[in-house]
Amino acid sequence: MGSSFGDRLKQERLSRNLTQGELGGELYSASYISLLENAHREPTTEIINQLAEQLQLAPSSVAAWERPRFDQESECLRLSLSARQSWDTRDYSGAATNANAAARLASANDDAVTWWNMMFLAASSLLRNGDHAEAAAVLGKLLGHTLTIESDGLALRANQVMAAAMLAQGSLPEAISHATAAVEIGSGDSPEEFAAYLLALQTLIGALTEAGRLEEAWTHALVLADSVTDETPPQMAGEIHWVVGNVAFIRHDVRTGLEHHAKAGRLLSPAADLARWAQFNKATAWVRLMAGVVEPATLQAIERSELAHSVVGATATETLEVSLLRARWNYLNGDLTGALVLLDTIEAQPEQLAQHIAGDSALLRGLALQGSDRLSEAYAAFECAHDRFTQAGALDRAADAQEHMASVQL
Repeated sequence: MGSSFGDRLKQERLSRNLTQGELGGELYSASYISLLENAHREPTTEIINQLAEQLQLAPSSVAAWERPRFDQESECLRLSLSARQSWDTRDYSGAATNANAAARLASANDDAVTWWNMMFLAASSLLRNGDHAEAAAVLGKLLGHTLTIESDGLALRANQVMAAAMLAQGSLPEAISHATAAVEIGSGDSPEEFAAYLLALQTLIGALTEAGRLEEAWTHALVLADSVTDETPPQMAGEIHWVVGNVAFIRHDVRTGLEHHAKAGRLLSPAADLARWAQFNKATAWVRLMAGVVEPATLQAIERSELAHSVVGATATETLEVSLLRARWNYLNGDLTGALVLLDTIEAQPEQLAQHIAGDSALLRGLALQGSDRLSEAYAAFECAHDRFTQAGALDRAADAQEHMASVQL
């Protein structure tokens, strides 16, 4: 059958995040799937039927892979595989570029499925690269496409990533709307859809928490916690405990927050995913500081986050967020000068932060200025925080900033 079948098989497997062993199931070994993908074996009708079942595709569509669907199929497949290889090596800019190029070729030749997969990969890559507005624009096209409208599974995935993009931009009402749409679709029948559902639930909890809707967030957090079983992969279980702990901290239930973050710390592995481990340490340090937990374990989380982000290569946004952690630590330990040095640097580039995070920076800066008796500057910082929180839809925190404005006036 030539290389076309093997290339298509590999593309479809990777798009579902399956290993060769998972694709082969109980009937075919990983090495046999590798032989198929590299055109060293030709599939029989029985194998095609089995692969179609594993991939949830019609057998006829799998059998059709033996012939090119259009003249530039080989180039489209090359770009698709290059995009996924770039994703695996965390070259998110390269992944987005190759995925977009593959999507253009697929679109020009009416290959809607490949177009959808590549556009979704491009959006996910842009989001990971910090290009939130561009990711949202791509996801808008996906959400309006016929394939998405007709498939709950695709709608779930697209809404989940759109919710994450909106949350990253600080657009909390939109994040809540898209995450709710994804969660309401349900967990689906496949492992891929269940994973997307859990991610949507986590994003919804995060957005509700940032918007100050803590009881709603806690209700969803309990549902998320109940999803953890002995069969849940450690990394996924760790991320769930991470999210549940975040909400507990912000609800001022420090004991429960510490319990869940301790479990997350044991389950999440820097060897498995150093970038996510860095983000967890940043998150646990953040909520600990917001709860006033100033102890060696909090400082250790800050230092781990700083080190891990330096190793994986932090984005501009991540660098500022880690600096904000250190500034809050300095403030809570009475080092107002050290806090202000960092906060002034952050304030010089607020466009790199989501609106609600930029609001946190301005609010902390106002507190440090107020503690330094620089009252007119403190008032301006609190006013800036109020405006940013309002724009983000974090109205309870906007009210908090307004109270600080009033305290300065008094």
